[in-house]
Amino acid sequence: MKAGDLLQSADWKAEKHVPVIECPDAVKADEMFDVKVSVGKEIAHPNTTEHHIKWIHVFFKAAGDKFAYQVAAVDFAAHGESAEGPNTGPVHTHHGATVTMKTTKPGTLVAVSSCNIHGFWENSKDIKVS
Repeated sequence: MKAGDLLQSADWKAEKHVPVIECPDAVKADEMFDVKVSVGKEIAHPNTTEHHIKWIHVFFKAAGDKFAYQVAAVDFAAHGESAEGPNTGPVHTHHGATVTMKTTKPGTLVAVSSCNIHGFWENSKDIKVS
């Protein structure tokens, strides 16, 4: 088995576990731009003690490069848990984040999310550079 065998993918408009990548399709070389990654854009993903998104990782593989670079790793640590029991706590994190980055080369952004029940999900988006 390989790590890639653990990843599931689907159309994010029909599957609540797929990370959604929102950013420009094309950017200027060496200029900062925002990348918003979230889970459950069209179909809400639960955010309960029993069923939640644990983390999202974002990678960038520049065209022509052999290896990808990790851009961000975001952990979501509050899902309504408390000493009084599941879903009784006052704090819930939302499974989404915005990171700011720049690149000098075109390439592909890859986002991987982890659901505590349904495993790992991936999505990707190509970025052009002018």
